[in-house]
Amino acid sequence: MTSRIATTLLVAAVLAIASTAALPSTRRNNVPGARAPYGVNVALPRPVIFAPGVISTGDDDAHVTFTARGDSVYFIKSTPTFGHWTVLVSHFAKGEWSTPEVARFSGRYHDADVAISPDGESMFFVSNRPASAGARPREDTDIWVMHRGPGGWGEPEHLDRLASDGYEWFPTVTRSGTIYFGSERREGNHGPAGTSDLWRSRLVNGHYTEPENLGDVINTSGQDIEGYIAPDESFLIFSSNGRRDTRGSYDLYISYQRDGRWTEPRNLGDTINSDGWEFGAKISPDGKYLFFTSNRTMLDKPLPRRLDYDELIKALRAPGNGLRDVYQVDVSAVGLEQR
Repeated sequence: MTSRIATTLLVAAVLAIASTAALPSTRRNNVPGARAPYGVNVALPRPVIFAPGVISTGDDDAHVTFTARGDSVYFIKSTPTFGHWTVLVSHFAKGEWSTPEVARFSGRYHDADVAISPDGESMFFVSNRPASAGARPREDTDIWVMHRGPGGWGEPEHLDRLASDGYEWFPTVTRSGTIYFGSERREGNHGPAGTSDLWRSRLVNGHYTEPENLGDVINTSGQDIEGYIAPDESFLIFSSNGRRDTRGSYDLYISYQRDGRWTEPRNLGDTINSDGWEFGAKISPDGKYLFFTSNRTMLDKPLPRRLDYDELIKALRAPGNGLRDVYQVDVSAVGLEQR
C-alpha cells in the first residue's frame, strides 16, 4: 500500500469515527439493512462498532447482554477512570434502539456485568452494594441475582455462597444453572494478590456448590477474566493478559471442554484481537454474533493531516476515541470447532 493511499484511508477512518459524534439521535443498528435488534443483511467478517451514538457513544460503554428475545440490551456506562459503573438498558422497537435508561436496580452503587440465564428467568450482576440491611457498601464486588416474576424482575438477592474477600466479576450461566465467574479470592488462585482466576459453581437442588477453580489450563499467573460459557458448557471464551501470544494487554481466547477437561486455549487472532484490550465476550441469543468490548483506537497514531478544532472535538467525543466500545462480528470469525 502506498503512503498516499494509506494516508487517505486513515483520514477517512478518523473522520468516520468523528462523524458518529454528530449523530446523537441515531437509534438503528450500525450496519445498513438491519432487520432485527442485532441481525443484519450483510456479512460481518470483521468487528464493527455496535449501535454508535446509542450504545457505543464515545463514553466508556461496555459489556452488552441481550434478553432471550434480543429486544432489550443491558450494558455498562462507566467513568473514564473506571471509578463508578452503572447498568443501562435500551429497548428495540420499530427498528430502532431506544434512548438508554438507567436500569431499575442500578444508579446508586457500583453495578456491572449483567448476565441473563438461558431460560430468561434469572438476571445476574455484580455490585458493591451492602449485602445486608444497615451494612456499609462493600470494598469489593459480589454476585447478585434477580428472578423474573409476574411483575417483572424481583429484588436483588446476594449470593453468599459465591462471595469472598476479593472481587467477583462477570458471571455467566449454563442451561443447567452452573455459574462461571471471575474472582480475586486468594485460596486456590494461580496468581499473586489482586489477580483474577476463572471459577465455577454448580447448582444442585437449588443451592450453589463450593466454587471450583478451572485449573491451570485456563488460569495463569496473570489476569484471567470475564469468561463467557456456552449454554451447554461445550466452550469458554475468556480474556487473559497472562499468555505469551497476546497481541496487546488483554486478548480473547477460546477453550473447549472435552470429556470434562479443557483444551489448550486458542487466541482468537488478529481478526478479533488488537493491540488494545478485548474482553466482555458474549454470543447473541440466536448464536449468530459475537459481541465484545474493546478500547482499540486509531487516535493513538500520528494523524495524516492536521485536524481543525471541530474535527478534533468530534473525534475525541466519538466511539473509537480510546475509551471502551462494543463491537459485533459474525460468530464464524471465532472459528468454532464442531463437536
